[in-house]
Parts: sequence; C-alpha cells; structure tokens
Amino acid sequence: MNPIERRAIVSLASLYAFRMLGLFMVLPVLVLYGDAYEASTPLLLGLALGAYGFTQALFQIPFGTLSDRIGRKPVIVMGLLIFALGSVVAALADNIYGLILGRSLQGAGAIAAAIMALVADLTQDDNRTKAMASIGASIGVSFSVALVLGPALAQLGGMQAIFAVTAGLAILGIVIVWRFVPSPIMTAKRHRDTAPVPELVSEVMSYGELQRLNLGVFVLHGALMASFVAMPLVFEQSLGMDRSEHWMVYLPLLLLAFAVMVPFIIVAEKRRKMKSVFVGAVAVLAVSELALSQLLDSRWAFLLALFFFFVAFNLLEATLPSLMSKIAPAGAKGTASGVYSTFQFLGAFAGGVGGGWLLQEFGLEAVFMGAAICLLLWLLVAQNMKHPKHLTSIQVPLSDLNAEQADERFSGLPGVVEVLLIEEEQVAYLKVDPEVFDRTSLSS
Repeated sequence: MNPIERRAIVSLASLYAFRMLGLFMVLPVLVLYGDAYEASTPLLLGLALGAYGFTQALFQIPFGTLSDRIGRKPVIVMGLLIFALGSVVAALADNIYGLILGRSLQGAGAIAAAIMALVADLTQDDNRTKAMASIGASIGVSFSVALVLGPALAQLGGMQAIFAVTAGLAILGIVIVWRFVPSPIMTAKRHRDTAPVPELVSEVMSYGELQRLNLGVFVLHGALMASFVAMPLVFEQSLGMDRSEHWMVYLPLLLLAFAVMVPFIIVAEKRRKMKSVFVGAVAVLAVSELALSQLLDSRWAFLLALFFFFVAFNLLEATLPSLMSKIAPAGAKGTASGVYSTFQFLGAFAGGVGGGWLLQEFGLEAVFMGAAICLLLWLLVAQNMKHPKHLTSIQVPLSDLNAEQADERFSGLPGVVEVLLIEEEQVAYLKVDPEVFDRTSLSS
C-alpha cells in the first residue's frame, strides 16, 4: 500500500469504529439505568435500544446514493452531525420518548455506504479487500470495547455520560474527515463492488442464496439485541453482580471467545469448510440461547453458556459478510452488501422491540427462549444452503476494448467464472477463482 492508502484506511477505520462504539456502549447498561426515564417500560426500553437500527436501515442506501452526487465527505460530515445531534438529544432526555428520539437520530446519521465508497475511491483494486477487512475488524474491536467501556462510563455519570462521550466521538470524527482522510483525486463515482446501486436492489433481493443470508443476519442481530435487553438484568438480579463488576465479565469472555473463534475462521476459509463452520456456529448459538434461558440462577453455568454465545456470534459476524461477498453476482457486491446491512439493522430494531415485549409480558427466561426459537428456525434454513464457491471479485478497466472483445477475452481466461461489462463506466467486473486465476493474464 502507498502512504495515501494507509492513511485513508487508518483514518476511515477509526471513524467507523468511533461511531459504532457510540452506538454499542448503551447495550450492556440501558435496561439497568432505564428506570431513571419517566414513562419507561421494558417494551419502550427495548424500542430505545433498537431504534437506531430502523433509521439506519432507512437512510443508509439513500445516503450512499447522495454521496455519488455531492461527494463523500459532505455526506459523511452531515451524517456525523446528525449522529452528534441525536447523542445530545439522548443525553438531555429525561423521559423515554426523548431517549427514543435521540437513538433514532443517531441511526439516521447513516454513513456506512458513503465510507465504503470513499474507501473504494482512495484504494487500488489490489488493496481494496484488505481495506474492507480493516474496517470490518474495527467494528469487532469497537463492539468489544463498548461492552467494557459502557458499564464503566455509566457507573461514573449514568446514561448521560455515555451519550456525552458519544457526541464527542462524533465531533472527533468530523475532525478526522477534514484533517486526516485524504480527498479523492477524481470526483465521486459508483463502485459497484463497494457501494449500492439502487436499480440493482430488486435483482439482489430476488437472489435465493442472498435471501438466506439476509434472513440470517436479521436473526443474528435480533438475537443479539434481545439478549442485551435481558442479560444485564440477569447479571444484577439473578446472579447478584454489582453493576460496577459487569465489565469484568465481558472483558475476559470476549478475549477468550476471540481466541477460540480465529481457528474456525481459518478452517472455513483455507480448508473451504465454510458451510460446515457456518451451520455449526448457528447451532451453537441456538443451543447457547436455550441454555441461557434455563441457567438464570447458576452463575458459572450461565457465564459458560454466554462464552459459547460470544464465540458463535463473533464467528457468524465474521463469516456472514465473507459468504455474502462470495455469493453476490459480479458487479452487484456493493448492492448486496447494502441490502445485507439493511436487514442487519432491521434485525437490531426487531430484536430490541421483541426482547422488550417478551421481558415485559413473560420475563427474563422468555427473552432468551424467544431468541433461541428464532435461531433454530434459521438453522433449518441454513442447512439447505449450497456449498459456496470460494470466488473473489475484481474490477478491470476496459481501456480500448469494445464490449464484445472484452467479454470474449475475459471469459476465456482460466479461473474467470462470471463477467459483467458496464460500458458507460468503462469497467468489467469479474468473479474469479483466486487459486486458478492469474492477474498477470489480464495484461497478456
């Protein structure tokens, strides 16, 4: 990577991580401090927890499209300002409805698609996958840090402290955008492998294997959000743990879960056991939720089940985007990713609301049991998935070739499985088998 690419990746990964950190920090503490808000109920607290997911899903593709027209940086800054406004509204809220409004505004600052498009603007094709992986890793790190930092901040200053820090992170993000993120040399343009194309949404939505993954990520994040409606209360009420001790549980469990997860990712990718690892992780997650529902009064057994929950969740969080990338048609990966993310955030919204309703009507056990049932249904669907081909997407300039010549040339290269030519963009999108395809063949 050249210095500009390294600078772009570090700054944009930091920007993404700061935003997600602000969204995640409320997960382990909101239901614990929720009784401080006037008119709060478990259902409304669940709605507040997941509200950001609905507005995030609603605005992320429109914001990505807007960034094609007016530029990436203006859209990202606008999104961060909305996010900061939502954080301030939430910090000042003294009733549950103000909190829900603040969380909804946080999600409305939906800048994910614009950030991914800017990454594509600032990196070469050969380095783009590494750049996307770096941003993905930053999200995982922010989730883990949030589960530790959230309880600590809440102990110091309640929910107001968390939202004040979140607003500060948004302002810091704006500084990063203007001072450290390089500006693209060219004007903003579509990158079909990183940014959504609205006219491709219906085609992607009808693609069977992608529908299976979209359902999966919806259930995965629904189960996560529902679990965090109940889990902090189990720690405090059933296991007798003080609020100040919760981070001491999350930290070692997450570190151990990460260490256990890595070998399975290697097996899935290097030994091409993606389906086996994927389906196994869904099964472990479902069993973990069932165990959590039955072990509310047994500290060590509950924590062991929680450990397996984190292992399976992190493994699925890492493998689902990889599966989506392998399955998406040539030239449609950005759109597939946008639709996938929309279902992810809708799942977070549904999980918060559903978890809050189950807690209010039936109690803690029902929350975990409801998540387990949804995961078991996902397991039935996941078992029928096809073994994914381990393909990679690449983008090739058409240069002086016309469409007919380019199609004939690229289709005949060893390892090329699929070709999509976009003449108006003067680009060919190829799906290739990386173990067979030789990139130097493009210049021969």
